[in-house]
Amino acid sequence: MKNYWLMKSEPSEVSVDDAIAAPKSTVAWTGVRNYQARNYMRDLMRVDDGVLFYHSSCAEPGIVGIGRVASTPYPDPTQFDKKSHYYDAGSKKEEPRWQLVDVQVLKKIPNITLPELRARPELAAMLVLKKGNRLSITPVEPKHWKAIVGKS
Repeated sequence: MKNYWLMKSEPSEVSVDDAIAAPKSTVAWTGVRNYQARNYMRDLMRVDDGVLFYHSSCAEPGIVGIGRVASTPYPDPTQFDKKSHYYDAGSKKEEPRWQLVDVQVLKKIPNITLPELRARPELAAMLVLKKGNRLSITPVEPKHWKAIVGKS
């Protein structure tokens, strides 16, 4: 069964345009430092799962692209890089704490802003819209994917 995900990125870190400009429109989803989000990538994500590319921490947060998971999970190299903002001194190469997947953007879409998402009753149960949700990766129900993308 195919899964669907909403994956948040700050445009100053990796924007949808950056991802499209990358080779094969694919970027490594580095810097996730939340255990639940890490577990989604490590344990549940599969190649070809659908991805809603979401810009966060910007003037108009919202869904800006449609993509797919393009790799199996592998260790996030930023955890070992002492110059990286995402360096983790407690993570060991033989036992990496943090994982990532590659994400391929299939198409850029006009921004579906947070107020626009909230205004659609069929999306009311989306995790990204729940009060207090700050996870950078959340599962998306097939019915919500279909309501946004138009197919499953």
